[in-house]
Amino acid sequence: MQTANVRTDARYVEFDTHRPFRHRNKLYYRVLHWPIWIFVFLIAPGPLTFGLIERGFDRRALLWLGVVLVGTAAAGVRGRLPGCEPQPYIIRFTEDRPNPLYRRVCYTTAWGEVVAFALLNVAGLAYAVLTGTWMLRQMYDAAYAPIAGTLWVLGAAGRLPRVRRSTQGEGHERRYFYGSVWAVAIAQSALWVMWKLLPVSRAADATKLGVFAGILVAVGLLARRGVLPRTRPIIPGELAVSD
Repeated sequence: MQTANVRTDARYVEFDTHRPFRHRNKLYYRVLHWPIWIFVFLIAPGPLTFGLIERGFDRRALLWLGVVLVGTAAAGVRGRLPGCEPQPYIIRFTEDRPNPLYRRVCYTTAWGEVVAFALLNVAGLAYAVLTGTWMLRQMYDAAYAPIAGTLWVLGAAGRLPRVRRSTQGEGHERRYFYGSVWAVAIAQSALWVMWKLLPVSRAADATKLGVFAGILVAVGLLARRGVLPRTRPIIPGELAVSD
């Protein structure tokens, strides 16, 4: 939907009054959100994830997967994962309502991964282009924890979108989160494909860097305009439901 009367940088917006209101989340809706959080917590240990991509599952990765499956399943059954609640938590986007701890933990974890993976891949590719040497593994070992940890501290302090102490403003904050997730997820997938297909050379590394950075920018702009799913700002009005 287009509008020229709403003060926002997005071309497309949603109005609360146009969104369907539901009193309960259907079982399939709750179950389909579980794999999302399995993936989020599975890749939280960045260096372990790097090894998983390089070599596949080993004993440590399988052990961590087991911990994640048990932990997220227990949280999901109790309705303590975003999207897995028996009923939507947020009804009005303008309501000053406490943001539950489980939501803040989940979205904080995801923010740390999104930022750390994006920054480290750009840095690793740029270093390879400039020097002809791959140091990405070493960069993950040395810098993943400080980068992700900084975001996790900011999230614990309520300084990131969707992890503030109040849910007020979710109609705008969720677009920043989903826009970032779309950009990094698409760029990471493209980088993995190029890693498998392109030869080992500085020219190929330059191509990887250009495509990776280009996707981040292009998808970010699409998200800013509200083109991608869940990136349209929700204008406060009547009842609305947040995913």
